[in-house]
Amino acid sequence: MTALGFLHPGHLAEDDYPRIEQLLGSDIRVELSHTGPGGDADSAARLAEGVEELRLSGAETVVWASARGSFAHGWEGAQEQVRTLARLAGMPASATSFAFVHAAREIGVRRIAVGTTYPDDVAALLADFLRAGGLEVTGARSPGAVTAAEAGGWGEEEVLALARAADTADAEAVLLPDSALRTAAHLGALEKALSKPVLTASQVTVWEALRLADRRVNAPLLGRLFTREPLVQV
Repeated sequence: MTALGFLHPGHLAEDDYPRIEQLLGSDIRVELSHTGPGGDADSAARLAEGVEELRLSGAETVVWASARGSFAHGWEGAQEQVRTLARLAGMPASATSFAFVHAAREIGVRRIAVGTTYPDDVAALLADFLRAGGLEVTGARSPGAVTAAEAGGWGEEEVLALARAADTADAEAVLLPDSALRTAAHLGALEKALSKPVLTASQVTVWEALRLADRRVNAPLLGRLFTREPLVQV
C-alpha cells in the first residue's frame, strides 16, 4: 500500500482525488488535508497544520495541490516553498506547479497551450513559471472573469470548450492549471477531442505524488500521462 498526501486549498474539486484513487487501484491510498481558502492558505503555518494531519495518516509523500499558490511565488520562491514543506513533513514534497513541468517532460513535450480561468496578470505569472521550467507557451486563453466557485461548477462541456479555445496548432499538449476544475472524469474525452495530451491540475498532482514515491501506475482513463513508460534519461 502506498499512501499519497495532498494539501488541498479549500474544497473545490476535491472529489477528483477519490475518483483518481479508484482508477489507480487498490494499493494506492489518497489522503487529503485542507488548508482552507484565503490569502494565507499557502503560508508556512497553514501548510504545517495540514502536514501534521497527513503525517498521522501514514502518507509517504506530500504535494501542495495548488498551482496558483505555488507559481505565484516565482520559480525560486516556489522551490523554497517546497523545501519548507519537505522539512515540515519529513518526507518528499512538491507542488502542482512543478508537477506540470515534470509531467510535460515525462511525456516528451515542450510546446504547450494553456487554458486558464485566471485573470490575465495571474496567467502571465504562470507562463513565466512554465518558461523558467524550460517549456514554451504557445498561447494562453481565458474565458474572462470566472470565479473559482464558478469554475468548480463546470462540467465536461465547459472544460472541453476551455481546452479547445486554448489549443494551438503548434502546441504538443494542452495544460489546464486551475485546481478548482473537475477534470478527472473528462480526460479521455479531452484527449480524444484535441488529439493530443491534456494535463490537468488534479491529474498531474497525483502523478507527481506517485513519482515522489517511485511508483508507476498504468491508468489509461487518466490520460496519456498515465500510460507512458518512463523516459530514458541520457
